[in-house]
Amino acid sequence: MHPTDPGAPPWAAFHTDCVRPEWVDSNGHMNLAYYIVVFDLGTDAWMDLAGLSAAYRAAERHTVFAVETHTLYRQELRQAAPIQVRTWLVGADSKRIHLAHEMTSDGAVAALHEVLFVHVSLATRRVAPLGPAAAARLAGLSGGPHPDWLGRRIAVPAAPAFPAA
Repeated sequence: MHPTDPGAPPWAAFHTDCVRPEWVDSNGHMNLAYYIVVFDLGTDAWMDLAGLSAAYRAAERHTVFAVETHTLYRQELRQAAPIQVRTWLVGADSKRIHLAHEMTSDGAVAALHEVLFVHVSLATRRVAPLGPAAAARLAGLSGGPHPDWLGRRIAVPAAPAFPAA
């Protein structure tokens, strides 16, 4: 879903949802896999905004494939909790698109997600450059924030995790 607020930034797309019963796990909150599902729905909204929708795939025979993701979970979400995902372009070049997602519920950040896509020819299933029109649309969508949580890595401190007995 696209923002309807005239004050919404032109570079962001929004998806709204709520935690569905089938998304709740044995811990009584939304299972981690469904955060990714909701972020993917946010990606779909942004791809529509960027002109890289199903119509683009059908007409141009190109699409994007995710090649790397990173998710930060900040707050558990329980059944029926409202969700809003804001998605924006972090960066792009001739073959790659880097998106950021912020999931909120009742104004609190529930999760953060970044994903790197490659632009792919559906005929060859290989990475292919964006056409000039698609590249121009992406250039027009730049300007979103670059928060400090982007580009993080997972690591365990070098100290032993378990002291000797």
